[in-house]
Amino acid sequence: FSSGNPLASSTSAPASGSVAAPAIVVGSANFPESELLAEIYAGALQAKGVQVTTKLNIASRETYVPALKAGEIDLIPEYTGAFAKYLNADADTSNEAAALASLKAALPENLIALEPSSAQDKDSITVTRATADKYSLKTIEDLVPHAAEMVLGGPPEWKNRAAGVPGLAKVYGLTFKEFKALDVAGPLTVQALKNGQVQAANLFTTDPAIKANDFVALEDTKSFFGAQNVIPVLTKAKATAEVSAALNAVSAKLDTDTLATLVTKVVVDKADASDVAAEWLKAGGLA
Repeated sequence: FSSGNPLASSTSAPASGSVAAPAIVVGSANFPESELLAEIYAGALQAKGVQVTTKLNIASRETYVPALKAGEIDLIPEYTGAFAKYLNADADTSNEAAALASLKAALPENLIALEPSSAQDKDSITVTRATADKYSLKTIEDLVPHAAEMVLGGPPEWKNRAAGVPGLAKVYGLTFKEFKALDVAGPLTVQALKNGQVQAANLFTTDPAIKANDFVALEDTKSFFGAQNVIPVLTKAKATAEVSAALNAVSAKLDTDTLATLVTKVVVDKADASDVAAEWLKAGGLA
């Protein structure tokens, strides 16, 4: 794959005395929340006796979607609207039902989307409190008169994605002075926003850095980022009744506040994602 150590994997054998189920390779993107969700999915499956291997930190969709299509990984945590837009730039993601329907319609033949959770984590355009006050910014639309003098920061793939720079220009008429490629809503992006290298940045709405730094996530009045429910996407051939039930049980218990709390444990408290996942699964009766 690429980035970090994506080929590093860990395997867990089925629980003693359990019925054999197809081995599942669980992947994740290269940001903490995706890794955490992958660990949650892996733990829930292991509790049902499924043999699981994890391949975490694989990089962006541009890298892991081909791997998913090719069967190199079987399961990935995704977000309804963002994945729908990735697969079909014209997908309707304006609300939860539309985003889910658009995703299911756009999925490759060998993949299936299981039940979405109520947990959402959306992309945002975020600014510092000082910038918000200076330009009276409350919404993304408020950036229009000022974008030409601002640098936008975000992950490298944002430069060409429909849900990135081109889409912001198309939907909001935003033309920034420059786009600066950073990381996936991570520490580089946070630092660049804090020190003024960029004046606006792509951060996730569950990111504890927004509250910690008194940043302002601008309101997306045109639903550009759409509904973003966390959802397991799985190789259809591996979606047995047992596997599907275990993953759907996770979705049923995961909400936005819970997800934000778990992400804070990983990002701020520096807890190991696998430990945070195991603790939550046990508390919820899923392990």
